[in-house]
Formats: sequence, structure tokens, C-alpha cells
Amino acid sequence: MILQALTAYYKRLAAEGTAVSEGFKRIEIPFLIILNMEGEFVGLQDTRVPHGRKLVAQSFLIPTENERQGSKAWQKTNFLWDHYGYVLGWPKTENKKDKEMARKQHETFVAETKMISTFCTEDKAVEAVCRFVVSGNFDAVFNHRLWKDCSKISGCNLTFQIENQIGLVCQRDSIKAFISKGQFVNDEDEQSDCIREWVGFCLVTGETGPIARLHPRTPVVGSKSGAKIVSFQKNMGFDSYGKIQSYNAPTCKKAAFAYTTALNEMLSKKSRQKIFVGDATTVFWAAKKNDLEDVFADIFGEPAKENPEQANKAIRILYEAPKAGVPPLTEDYTRFFVLGLAPNAARIAVRFWHVGTVGETAQHILQHFEDCKVVHGPKQPEYLSLFRLLVSTALQGKSENIPANLAGEFMKAILAGTPYPHTLLAAVIRRCRAEREVTYPRAALLKAVLARAARFYKHSEQEVGMALDTGNSNIGYRLGRLFATLEKIQEEANPGINATIRDRFYGAASGTPVAAFPHLMKLKNHHLAKLGNRGRAVNLEKVITEIMDAIVDFPTHLSLQDQGRFAVGYYHQRQVFFTKNTNN
Repeated sequence: MILQALTAYYKRLAAEGTAVSEGFKRIEIPFLIILNMEGEFVGLQDTRVPHGRKLVAQSFLIPTENERQGSKAWQKTNFLWDHYGYVLGWPKTENKKDKEMARKQHETFVAETKMISTFCTEDKAVEAVCRFVVSGNFDAVFNHRLWKDCSKISGCNLTFQIENQIGLVCQRDSIKAFISKGQFVNDEDEQSDCIREWVGFCLVTGETGPIARLHPRTPVVGSKSGAKIVSFQKNMGFDSYGKIQSYNAPTCKKAAFAYTTALNEMLSKKSRQKIFVGDATTVFWAAKKNDLEDVFADIFGEPAKENPEQANKAIRILYEAPKAGVPPLTEDYTRFFVLGLAPNAARIAVRFWHVGTVGETAQHILQHFEDCKVVHGPKQPEYLSLFRLLVSTALQGKSENIPANLAGEFMKAILAGTPYPHTLLAAVIRRCRAEREVTYPRAALLKAVLARAARFYKHSEQEVGMALDTGNSNIGYRLGRLFATLEKIQEEANPGINATIRDRFYGAASGTPVAAFPHLMKLKNHHLAKLGNRGRAVNLEKVITEIMDAIVDFPTHLSLQDQGRFAVGYYHQRQVFFTKNTNN
């Protein structure tokens, strides 16, 4: 299903005229070697442009890279482009072994370039490149002012351009004709005489054709050199019915190219169709051009610092489309796909896979933000991004500490409109207890988990709302409010106090109330006596009386759900204390 949807997306790109041709791929090339028509070196061109604090190389549509694996990887080179070891024989270090490897790589590149030149005999640009490469005289390149920058980049890719001409040499029509005729073999094992091409039934297209023995790589974040969705380790017992490697999952070459190309387009650096959810790289697309594709990344991604309102604007598009006189996205029946991928050694792990309509997905996204709505400070964002919610569950608030499976399960629940995972509730409560702090994102998550579970499982018990609910008699919620009030009394009795009862008693009060609250209630009387403003003391005492009206006794322990209600009640009550009362 995943490969079929990706292949269909490639066909959509082809129909729109934006698809990459077979045999080509967008690859970053930091430097171009400029030659004249006689094959003489003219100069180096730096393609990098500033992107934040880094310089990012320009991506070019060039012949796709060759698979290189094992001890004889140097025998395979790319098509009129490669890193400086192949193109110029430049070693990555001065080590004798690296120098010898660079020499072998360059010999392979020279032999490949000669072979290409014999086919493209009428193309003077290809002949110029061949003449330059065969000459072996690269001193002018190494003495160029930009070479120092190039040599500092590990495995810096290089390719050729003729001066005063548009486009690269490897993009010329003669090269495209060479590739289209199948003269160029990109599969490292297809050239072996001991392995013959297998023609069979493709599980993706349902057609009969040449089956791909190795599938192209995909640059998922976290994998060093790219990984694969479909791959089989050699001699590891995964073969069956006499088939080897990817013949066990027969996919024709056209489909293998189509689905990987579509995926690579969405994973490119400038793509607007990807976000990061925990350790997963998430891509999304629709069966045809759709507005949700344009705003999905803004809705779930972390807003840019220079444009913090970007996410809010995107979410308002979902809410306000009917007001603008356009059909709402919630009534769009176009198919919509979301795929979460994570690195797993040389392969790609599928974290989650969602298929639905644009309308269903938009409705579920809106419901997620409705569930997460909770009272907050005036300077805090109206809508919390997925990243902000997830890091609130992580140790030290670091994204690398987000539990891997939690992020994927959370995203699945949002898109499908199902209850949030139970592990999410436990993770938030764990952070609240460990850090003794109930933040806005944590309160929003707890409120959302509890509200959605009550709605889905049709619980009869009253659930927490967006703001303080004095009518909520749940013991966990009431105790949370009580704890917040006791802390407020202590703070006002001891202005500037460094540590409050929250720092010492939050874990016990939220988990085993009977062990903490009797002592805290006695401590409260001492703090009230210290208040200089007797009217304020009376008002705080009234709040405690109102809260205690529904509490018969302090329970020995609270369930996980009630610990969540405790945290939300505490948060709600604190927000009331720090919100100014205004009379209109």
C-alpha cells in the first residue's frame, strides 16, 4: 500500500511536469569545475548559499548515484560527477592508504569517462571533460583560491560545466540519450555475469517486467548514507523459494525508481512536505494538488523564530475557511497520506502510516487542537506545535530524549482521531513529578488525553475543561486545586521564598495524598496567621472551604488518570491566581 501510494504520487508529479526523469536525481554539488571546449581548466564555481548559519550547496538534477558497497566499492563511480577522490584523485587524508584508494578511484573515473566519450562522439563538451580527466594535470585546480574550501568538505562532490554554457555536462541531451538507451547500468550487481535479470510480476504495479534486485537509497535523517525501505541482507536466511535479496519482494525497476524518487523529492532540504516527529521524518501528500499540503507542515512543525505566528495562521485557515466563502477542507474527499520513517541501520523503519481523506484528516486535526485548548498566559502561543508538546514529555526538554515510539503513536492518534496512547499520560505525569512543574504544554496534553478518553469510551464522570471548573468534584482535580491554593498562601506569607511546598511535596501530594495533605493543612494555618492583609486571608480561606466541601477524606493513593486531573486542577487554580480580575 505504501509503495503503491508513493508510485501514484510520482505519476502525479509527472502529470504536473515536475517529476524527475528516470536515471536522474537531485543531488547537492558544492563546487563546479569550469572547463573550456579544449578541456582546459578555467575555474571553480562555488554553488553554496547561506542558509541560517550554514552554507548549503545547490541541488542539481544529475544522473543518479551508483551503489557502492564492500571492499571493492572503488570500482564503481558516478556518471560524470563524484567526490574529489574519483574526479581528481584527491585523498581525504595524507595517509598512505587513503592516497592509494584515491588513485584507484580516479583510475575508475577515467575509465568510465573514456567509455562515455566513445558513445557521445559528437558531443564536444563530453570530449572536453574526457580530455581534462585523462590529462591528469590538476595543479591549476589545486592552486585555485576556492580549492581550500572544497577540500575541507568531507567527500565534496564535483561535476563539470563548459564556460559560457548553461547547464552541466552530465545534463546534456547526449547523456540523457545514453541513459535512456540503457547503456548506463546503475545496479552494482547487474553487471555481474553470474546474476541474470529476472522478469516477473510486480507487486506494486501489477505488471510484468524486469524486477529490481537492489532498490535506490533514501536520505532519511539519522542514516549516514541513506537507507532503504525494501532491502534484504545477503546470506542471512531471508531468502525463500530460491529467490535472492529484493527478489523476495518483487518490485519492477520502474516502480522502484518511481516510489524512491517521489520519496526523495519530499525529503529534499527545500521540501515543504516533511516535518520531524521525534526521531521520525514524516512526509505527507495528497492524491492531487491540495491546500492541506501547503499548511500541514506549518500546523505541526515548529514555527520559525522570525515568524512565530506562522502556525497560528495555518490553523486559522482550517477554522475560518467557511467564513472566507471557500469550501472548508473538512468537506474535501481527496485522498491524503502521511508516512513516518525512522532510520534503522541500513534500512528504514515505518513508524506510522495514515491513509484518509483531506476532510477526515482536517477534522481530526481540528479536534486535536480543540482537545488541547487550555487557559494560558497572554504571551504564550494560542496553539502548541507537535514539537512543543512532545519535548514537554522528554528529559531536560531535549528532542533527542523524546521516546521513539511515543511520537509515532501520538501522531497516529491525532490523524486518526483515536484516543491518545496511554504512554503519553504516563510520560507527562512522570515529568511533572520529576521536575515538580506543570507547564502550559503539559497541562494541555493532560487535558487532551483525559477529555478524548472520556469522549471515546463514553465515561460518565465529569471531565476537566479548558479553564477552572469549581463544579468538578473529582477527587484528583479538587486536590490539585487545594495544593495550588496552599502553595499560594505560603508564597504570600513568605514573599521571595526560594522553594515552596511544590518543590518538596508535589510527588507525594499527587500520588499518595494522605501522606502529604494532613501536614500541609496544619502548615496552612501557620501561613495564614503571617498574612498582614486579613481580608486576603479570609478570601483564601473561603477558596479552601469551597474546595474541601467535596472532599470527605484524603485518599491513600490516586490512579494515573486522577494524577493527571490533579495536575490540571493545580494548573487551572494557579492560572486563576495570576489572572487579573477586570470589570467591564
